[in-house]
Amino acid sequence: MKAILVDAGKLRLGEADEPEVGVGAVKIAVHASAVNRADLVQAAGAYPPPPGASDILGLECSGEVLEVGEGVSRVAPGDKVCALLAGGGYAERTVAPAGQVLKIPNGLSLQEAAALPEVFATAYLNLYMEAGLAMGERVLLHAGASGVGTAAVQLCRESGNPAFVTLGEDAKLERCLALGAVHGVNRHKGRFADLVSEWTDGQGFDVILDPVGGPYLRDNLASLGMDGRLLLIGLMGGAKAEISLATLLMKRLRLIGSTLRNRSIPAKSAVMDGLKTDVWPKFASGTIKPVIETVFPMAKAQQAHELVASNQTFGKVMLQW
Repeated sequence: MKAILVDAGKLRLGEADEPEVGVGAVKIAVHASAVNRADLVQAAGAYPPPPGASDILGLECSGEVLEVGEGVSRVAPGDKVCALLAGGGYAERTVAPAGQVLKIPNGLSLQEAAALPEVFATAYLNLYMEAGLAMGERVLLHAGASGVGTAAVQLCRESGNPAFVTLGEDAKLERCLALGAVHGVNRHKGRFADLVSEWTDGQGFDVILDPVGGPYLRDNLASLGMDGRLLLIGLMGGAKAEISLATLLMKRLRLIGSTLRNRSIPAKSAVMDGLKTDVWPKFASGTIKPVIETVFPMAKAQQAHELVASNQTFGKVMLQW
């Protein structure tokens, strides 16, 4: 089968072995996938796939079910689905555990559906399952124009949680406000920490979702209110920082490190079941929508990666066969 291969850090179209379906698995003819930051890091040689996962890039896909393994009943051959993957999305065919595969929401195209699994699973997992976000609590979303950020803004809007964003362009801020963010700041024009008191009536944030890491850690902790939760989901800015443990202690803060890719199949299946129950109906009604910047042919995956690396995107960059 055709797949995107990594050759000396660059992506090229080549041939790969077709995956086999095992017990509890689903084989999918891939229609589309999407570029995630983890793909860029893996292509650079710094983020190997979990044991047993495909070494082909791609953490999500949409397509048609070709075959199901023993014990699978939630989908059948011919179903149009999207799937959360540990790898293998940049290929003509891929295999996923059945619990990580969902029929696409009514009214969405296969292209749109490929933009859902990774970012909405990440946002849902961290905001509601890890942080236990309660209605009315305030949320700060760093990288608000990213795939996860645009997903989280919409989820917060629907769950009654005022969301504030940081990002790199005024135009992106306007688009986040249109999605439902309450306020935000262009990081090139001011420090978010200087605005927290104004934004939160002096109370601080209840939850912060952060893919940046080191440079933001001190300000994140200072920006949280009592019993606040900081979800660290990435290290785009670096892996090291100094903090005051007294801040954690006196405000009863929780610092939660969270990744999705290396969780167990049951854990990821539980996230997908939560999306099916709580979020899929909102896609069907049009209340929440996938946010897509642009679509590249799969053969131009290298150009798609370069665009994502440029930080000039809003929402998802897609790859389509």
